[in-house]
Amino acid sequence: MRAALYTRKGPAAEVLQVVEKPVPQPAAGEVRVKLAFSGVNPSDVKSRSGVAARTGGFPEVTPHSDGAGLVDLLGPGAPSALLGKRVWVFNGQWERPDGTAAEYITLPAAQVVPLPDGVPFEVGASIGIPLMTAMHAVQACGTLLGKTVLVPGAAGSVGFYVTQLAALAGARVIAIVSNEDKARMALELGAAEVINYKTESLAERVQALTAGTGADAIIDLDAAAHAPHYGSLLRFGGKAVIYGTNQPLVTMPFGPMILGFINLYYFIVYKLPRPLLDEVLAGVDAVLARPGFRHPPVAVHALDDIVAAHEQVERGANAKVLVRL
Repeated sequence: MRAALYTRKGPAAEVLQVVEKPVPQPAAGEVRVKLAFSGVNPSDVKSRSGVAARTGGFPEVTPHSDGAGLVDLLGPGAPSALLGKRVWVFNGQWERPDGTAAEYITLPAAQVVPLPDGVPFEVGASIGIPLMTAMHAVQACGTLLGKTVLVPGAAGSVGFYVTQLAALAGARVIAIVSNEDKARMALELGAAEVINYKTESLAERVQALTAGTGADAIIDLDAAAHAPHYGSLLRFGGKAVIYGTNQPLVTMPFGPMILGFINLYYFIVYKLPRPLLDEVLAGVDAVLARPGFRHPPVAVHALDDIVAAHEQVERGANAKVLVRL
């Protein structure tokens, strides 16, 4: 089979290559998936570049955690109902060297989820990190009916879903974006208001939009940027649900945090405990069946163009970047 790999970390153009590898055989409890698309996420790019140490010291890594395709072979003890099914997969390259940037992948059956017939493979390859992260982030906020939620990066892959899910849960969503095109998209997805952090003071606008009280919650993709301001962005007893940061060190002033009784909740979608994972998967199933639920636009690259796919993510893609297998 054809697969992408890297044997050292560094710039995409220097370390990524496409090679021929043996087709993998599923072990006990595993299934093999013939992949149609592989999803490229910021965490995949950070791992390959060396910014994030997720490769576990493996001598050779086929990247990417997300993908979708058909189950074509079962290992001993794997559920027979999965054979021939359209599926999406998650945690493909989490704590293992072989991800979804290949024509085939073998995975434990628990990491393979049936994809409804009406849902394209392109959407299936976009679910693992973006929609699962958004789903748990919104679930972690608790009841949102009548609450105000700040969503930085509201037009990004995760924020796209967070905006919709929070609005569907009854929240007043204040989307935080960087340009007018993203502002329009956020409003179409259900945001009530939009703040352009490039041209407006984030804290001042949040205070103005909430009559000086602050928001009930922020679902944050960049704690390093926003944590110093949680005390002014969030109301008394407010909650920051944090799934990412663009810097390894996160700092925040102690006074506003303790006086505001601010709650911090960090999580990484790869390590969700099984009860939380089950809640997320049930939520994903529900929204996939929901008429009118939207998914991010996609930008599709051939496997031979995987360098371009990684570079598009690094530039800040205005789409979900996929690799076609």
